[in-house]
Amino acid sequence: MTTLSTYKGISPTLGNKVYIADSCRLVGDIRIGADSSIWHMVAARGDVNHIVIGERTNVQDGTVLHVTRKSASNPEGFPLLIGDDVTIGHMCMLHGCQLGNRILVGMGAIIMDGAVVQDDVFIGAGTLVPPNKTLESGYLYVGNPMVQKRPLSDGERAFLKQSAINYVELKDEYLQEAGEE
Repeated sequence: MTTLSTYKGISPTLGNKVYIADSCRLVGDIRIGADSSIWHMVAARGDVNHIVIGERTNVQDGTVLHVTRKSASNPEGFPLLIGDDVTIGHMCMLHGCQLGNRILVGMGAIIMDGAVVQDDVFIGAGTLVPPNKTLESGYLYVGNPMVQKRPLSDGERAFLKQSAINYVELKDEYLQEAGEE
């Protein structure tokens, strides 16, 4: 299986030391920053709009990344924009939303079109972020639909960055094992 595929002449582009698991499928206009990792069974389609993934960001197993096409009622559509030092847990669905920096998206969370997640946010496992919602920096969000639960503790804020660091170290081990380091 080809992990990276071209769509309408545009192929995914990877920064330095990016790890892409063999079982992923990335199609079209996808840009991935340095030291990021895309884990097993991730599907990402940058076909009707673009996907940008920042540096030191990890997208874990079974996650689906997609976008919304441009239209007369929404001339820009909704690209998928993910910042730096973001951890996206297993089996998440991110669709045409925008995530800032130092965010943890818990396993099975769904973030829908037009949603904006500011920096330093923790989204609990199974949380549903409805379309066009803004999640304010510095809080834990949980539920279906999501609610702002409480401010993050100092330890939780530190963990947001540490989680990203943990995955940079893990992807480096995978790259070394494959002889790509």
